[in-house]
Amino acid sequence: MRSLHTPRTTLAASALLAALALTATACGGDGADKAAADQAGAAASQEAGGGDGKVGIPADIAGRLAEHGIDVDAWRDGGWRNWDKDKWLSEAEDFVNPVIEGLWKPDRMQSAQEADKTVSTKDASAEQGISDPEPAPVQAEAEKTPYHRNAAPVGKVFFDSPEGSMVCSGTVIKDVNNPGRSNLVWTAGHCVHAGQNGGWYRNIMFAPAYNDLGKSEGELGNATSREIAPYGNWWADWAATSNGWLQGGSATGGAGAAYDYAVLHVKPEQGAKSLEETVGAALDVDFSAPSAAEAGEMGAWGYPAGPPYNGLQMFKCIDRPGRFSLSPALPTMYRIGCTMTGGSSGGGWFRVVDGETKLVSNTSIGPPDSTWLAGPQLGQDAQALYETMSRTYGGQ
Repeated sequence: MRSLHTPRTTLAASALLAALALTATACGGDGADKAAADQAGAAASQEAGGGDGKVGIPADIAGRLAEHGIDVDAWRDGGWRNWDKDKWLSEAEDFVNPVIEGLWKPDRMQSAQEADKTVSTKDASAEQGISDPEPAPVQAEAEKTPYHRNAAPVGKVFFDSPEGSMVCSGTVIKDVNNPGRSNLVWTAGHCVHAGQNGGWYRNIMFAPAYNDLGKSEGELGNATSREIAPYGNWWADWAATSNGWLQGGSATGGAGAAYDYAVLHVKPEQGAKSLEETVGAALDVDFSAPSAAEAGEMGAWGYPAGPPYNGLQMFKCIDRPGRFSLSPALPTMYRIGCTMTGGSSGGGWFRVVDGETKLVSNTSIGPPDSTWLAGPQLGQDAQALYETMSRTYGGQ
């Protein structure tokens, strides 16, 4: 498979990789190892039967469930599996996601399927809008282990849909209203909501540095919570996605693909520290929406789960983006060559700005042959979504 990397591109790629690693370890070092061990110990204790097994539901969450005729205990005991169409098709304010301790066990995480958004040949045609020539494929490269030392902000997003348990990828981002103690995660809109023909997904959970040592399926046969989720499980107690995705999103991305982004506010299943303090890293988001020509080198990180990948290891692709448009009426997206498959959806795209690694997009859609990825430009609408989440939930 042909690569686009020239000697100059390789130097830029090295700078991006180094900057991400430095960002990931600057707040952590040995402390990150200790945090991982402490969090994993708590998770292991729970798995072994620690605690009374009761789930504490915040009053506001319980109230929202009650408003929809949902019994909290029944929901926890499996009532969430009822995907009655009339109840599932809901407005944005109806998001409810109470913690169900022990639901996302190692074997359940490993069996979750990729949330694939494959565009049709027609949708991917450059004739649909202003698009640059299709990029040459860039072979995804495995991230170095342990992940918490090389790409600490990256993790996996798990959720339940009417089709079963699904996986995406996500990134820990900074919270301007809660510096140093962020509980915010950036991902794709299609990883939290089905778009125009569905509602919010359920049991949404983020696992930073998932499978930290990059072990194989065979090596994880009897994996403990510590091996799978070194920083524990982080449940979304609120989620927000764009109106563009809610109104235009479809099974292949559709008109919502250009707005396919979301922000989660999470809380730990065990423990009291913030996500940023626990992981030791978080990234700023670049909302300047530079043009593809101005953006320079970009890197996409994620956990591809569709063949030939199995979702257990973290991969990355680095390339110079081109323009991709599904329609002249829609914003232009970024497109890079990359062989990552479904499961990498929602994973952050990073660029170096003044020596600092920032999140500039996220994986949204790709073609059936998995030769490239496209992600939305993050401009004023994305910034407004982020600021509302930070202002409303920052500090909680």
